[in-house]
Amino acid sequence: MVPRTNRHVELPALNPALTTPLFQQVYERLRRAILTGQLPRGTRLPSTRALARELGVARITIQAAFDQLIAEGYIQGVIGSGTYVAPELPEEAIFTDSAPMPAQPARGRRTLSARGIELAGAPYLPPPLITPEHGLQYAFRVGLPALDAFPFALWGRLRAQCWQQVGRETLSYQHPLGAWPLRAAIAAYLGPARGVHCTPEQVIIVAGAQQGIDLVARVLLDPGDMVWLEDPGYLGARGALLAAGARVIPVPVDAEGLQVQAGHARAPEARLAFVTPSHQFPLGVTMSLARRLALLKWASAADAWVLEDDYDSEYRYTGRPLTALQGLDAVGRVIYLGTFSKTLAPALRLGYLVVPNDLVEAFTRARLFTDLHPPILEQHVLATFINDEHYARHIRAMRVLYAKRQQALLAALSAAGLGAALETPEVPAGLHLVSWLAANRDDQALARHAARLGVDVMALSRFAIQPLERPGLLLGFGAVTPDELPRSVQRLAAALQV
Repeated sequence: MVPRTNRHVELPALNPALTTPLFQQVYERLRRAILTGQLPRGTRLPSTRALARELGVARITIQAAFDQLIAEGYIQGVIGSGTYVAPELPEEAIFTDSAPMPAQPARGRRTLSARGIELAGAPYLPPPLITPEHGLQYAFRVGLPALDAFPFALWGRLRAQCWQQVGRETLSYQHPLGAWPLRAAIAAYLGPARGVHCTPEQVIIVAGAQQGIDLVARVLLDPGDMVWLEDPGYLGARGALLAAGARVIPVPVDAEGLQVQAGHARAPEARLAFVTPSHQFPLGVTMSLARRLALLKWASAADAWVLEDDYDSEYRYTGRPLTALQGLDAVGRVIYLGTFSKTLAPALRLGYLVVPNDLVEAFTRARLFTDLHPPILEQHVLATFINDEHYARHIRAMRVLYAKRQQALLAALSAAGLGAALETPEVPAGLHLVSWLAANRDDQALARHAARLGVDVMALSRFAIQPLERPGLLLGFGAVTPDELPRSVQRLAAALQV
């Protein structure tokens, strides 16, 4: 390699407010500069001391970024000379910002299947809002729990304990249905807590509720099968069903939950119904007992399945959480879906299915051809967390915390004078509120404007297949700390002025 003179490249400023470590930010900026040609191959890089001074960080931060780039083959050190961009990069065929993308696919070729085209056009939940000025925004993200109340110290101790006990075992291939201690702990918990009837053999550990829905669709649905879906309803379910080639049948929701009679009228021969009976997403209503029994009666008569997503069931602020629909099922038509994303943290990517006994073998085989099994160590940690009753105590504490945060949000909306613009009724369960807008407001335009001001709200109309009578916004309060609340409400108020 012929040494070149130092080439100055203007790296974007680092943002200490982001959750991404500073060394990782430096690594990403340098890697991008290399891949886009701003730093050509063979270019001599500034010294770690000079680059640290330029970016205003410690030298060890730059050295950590350099070490990562060297390990991955992007740069190389020459003793006595300096550090250079490698002559051959790991990605030789990558499309970079400076490389033009093909304008159109080759003539006569389809780049996507018909199902892929439909899936690519399906609405989806956008990623969390990150702004250059404020970093990751927690207000008012829907479905996000109180990450500030996560039991970090306890979880760390249990993790170290589990690593010592089963560390070597966790490095090998595991059972496709998940770690047995966690499956047994979940089965023991679900009986008294949710009224679910199951054994550990029926419990399948999945990487969050989304994978659970996808797995059910793969096993039980053929392309073209009709599926009842709550309208408005969960976008993740709609996407997974479309990915399986299903025909989604929107079924309206009222104060008693899914309108079973409407579903029967629209598609009596449907193969599956997806429901959130304990706390309907996004409207927050609870399915009445009469509707639950009617749904089970239809499923039995139609030889259909019911996928019960027990969304936010643990967080009920008045009375005991309602018994799960699965507990009423006497003929084995209900598949129960739960997740720890809302009760602990979404990044754990741990959820579970409870399937009837006669489906266990089919689900086992299907799991072998997806991701084999989720990472195992956190499953052992969670099993210990549940068995030692930390989980039950955490749920009780979070109910109190979320009830207070809901009241604080309602009070802040009132204090900001938003009662006329946002009709926000109190709800007895869940981690978000539905704020109703005037009929002439565009909730999606308001959500986009709020995002520009640093507030992460979701438009109710995004979750609807058929037009809604009234637009609205979803305001998640679970992750909003008391310190963040006043400022976030003021930003929301500013967004509503448009």
